[in-house]
Amino acid sequence: MREVAFIKQNKEKWLNFEQAIFGKAKKNPDDLASLYVHLVNDLSYAQTYYPKSKTTIYLNYLAAQTYQKIYKTKRTETNRIQYFFTTEVPLLVYQYRRYILYAFITFFLLTGIGVLSAHNDDSFVRLILGDYYVNMTLENIKDGNPVAVYKSGSNWGSFIGITLNNLKVGAMSYFWGIFLGIGTFYVLLQNCIMLGSFQYFFYQENVFWESVRGIWIHGSMEIFAMVIEAGAGFILGASILFPKTYSRLDSFKIGFKNSFKIFISTMPFTFAAGFLEGFITRYALEMPTFLSISIILLTLSAISFYYLIYPFKVHQKVKKSVTIA
Repeated sequence: MREVAFIKQNKEKWLNFEQAIFGKAKKNPDDLASLYVHLVNDLSYAQTYYPKSKTTIYLNYLAAQTYQKIYKTKRTETNRIQYFFTTEVPLLVYQYRRYILYAFITFFLLTGIGVLSAHNDDSFVRLILGDYYVNMTLENIKDGNPVAVYKSGSNWGSFIGITLNNLKVGAMSYFWGIFLGIGTFYVLLQNCIMLGSFQYFFYQENVFWESVRGIWIHGSMEIFAMVIEAGAGFILGASILFPKTYSRLDSFKIGFKNSFKIFISTMPFTFAAGFLEGFITRYALEMPTFLSISIILLTLSAISFYYLIYPFKVHQKVKKSVTIA
């Protein structure tokens, strides 16, 4: 892209930066930090394509001033982590919200395919889950505890093993996005078909409600995080497929940096899901129904708020802070 077009495309945004940095009204350091992320991307592009230009000098100066404004209070490491989760990630989720939407649509469609396949083919569940698992679960159902499989092993052993496996699956879903998003789709396909057929199996055996009370205590966060990780993988693939005004390499660098932050943000939820599966799910059918349902609603509400509602709130806050009076 020619330098004139680059300036024309971003001029208004830079003027907003100037107002935020040099304006008389005091700006929240966290709000300035969110602007700084976008400014650094523009500076990186200018340094690549217009290294000796006055535009690069101007953006470098603007970035330096923004940095000083943000860090003059000498943030502690704790504050940096807090900023990452409370401002930076929500803004990125808002920026790439359509890819998160694509991931959810894909998730529901593929899970639905799993349900329909299990409904129309009696052998499908065994094909997907394996004879050993199906036979074991049938025995558990006869014994009155459909989710007894979650009682196997120790609490800590289950927590560690499950969490490591979920981290592995999440990493595959994200990093395989580098294959133009096809790798991410494949991982999502496997997991969604399994989930759909798995849940239909319990429905078919007339223990669907019992399975929900058990599985979704940890499943709310585990599955939701899986969808967000898939969304991050789609972002990574799209950065290669659709570079827009950037070179394909620069687009990939930006896409990787931003999507990786979204991927990292799912890890606390993955750890929480692993803890619940290792320590709580095994007692699901022994606890009062209202307690198990409360845990499910609480975990689902927490992760839904963080990824579906909070990003819009943070965006509105930042937008107000850069509005020119």
